[in-house]
Amino acid sequence: MPIIEITRTDDPAVIPYTLLTEHQLRQQTDGPQGLFIAESPKVIRTALQAGYLPVSLLCERKHLQGDASFFVEEWGHRIPIYTGERSLLSHITGYTLTRGVLCAMQRQPEPLLRDICQHAKRIVVIDHVVDTTNIGAIFRSATALGMDAVLLTRTSCDPLNRRSIRVSMGTVFQIPWTWIEDAVDDVKEEGFTTVAMALSPQALPLDAPQLQCIDRMAILMGNEGDGLPPQTVNKADHVAMIPMFHQVDSLNVAAATAVACWQFRRPSRP
Repeated sequence: MPIIEITRTDDPAVIPYTLLTEHQLRQQTDGPQGLFIAESPKVIRTALQAGYLPVSLLCERKHLQGDASFFVEEWGHRIPIYTGERSLLSHITGYTLTRGVLCAMQRQPEPLLRDICQHAKRIVVIDHVVDTTNIGAIFRSATALGMDAVLLTRTSCDPLNRRSIRVSMGTVFQIPWTWIEDAVDDVKEEGFTTVAMALSPQALPLDAPQLQCIDRMAILMGNEGDGLPPQTVNKADHVAMIPMFHQVDSLNVAAATAVACWQFRRPSRP
């Protein structure tokens, strides 16, 4: 399939990169689960290695023999590759591309909770976290610090949001994740001991001995502003908090997740 030069900002061929909202991308018929947009060669490579299938590529002309050459070589004869000048692509997408390469990809079917949890020992549960940057940062920390999976309540932001993917540096493709209905009940049914991270009078310090010997742990992280709902905290097996200094009451949810993942990591995990 030839490389296609884009000369107009309203070219219908690049609508997935321009006019469609994240919700509309999920409704696209190019794949049974909809589409998402991955940005930068590194992130696109990671998605391809995880089995995600590309639908098209949009990149600056100079990257066809540079950062995107691996993609052109492998996929150029199978899917359309759109290219154009940097200024035009910036106008199309609404911002200057960091690495000049975007890829529309098919979403995969939603994994079953029991399949993800079957062999897991450490998971992060995200309850009503709605900021795309926080979601991406949480995924990056959870992956890097040895968690086995991430679960999200359906009130949380989509991990395959373009910004979430970019902030996560592609780790949303490297760690198993799926949606759940209840932050506590669903994971307890899978055999996990739940630890709610919350500012609460009954909260244990993160390094409390009784928290270090839990075999299968689910770390519950709450909303950016209000934290976990009281009913979720009350249902959890344990409540924990990060000791603070200098009258600071808490950390950002992404930073707090990183600290909790480090504290509760499995020592034997490579």
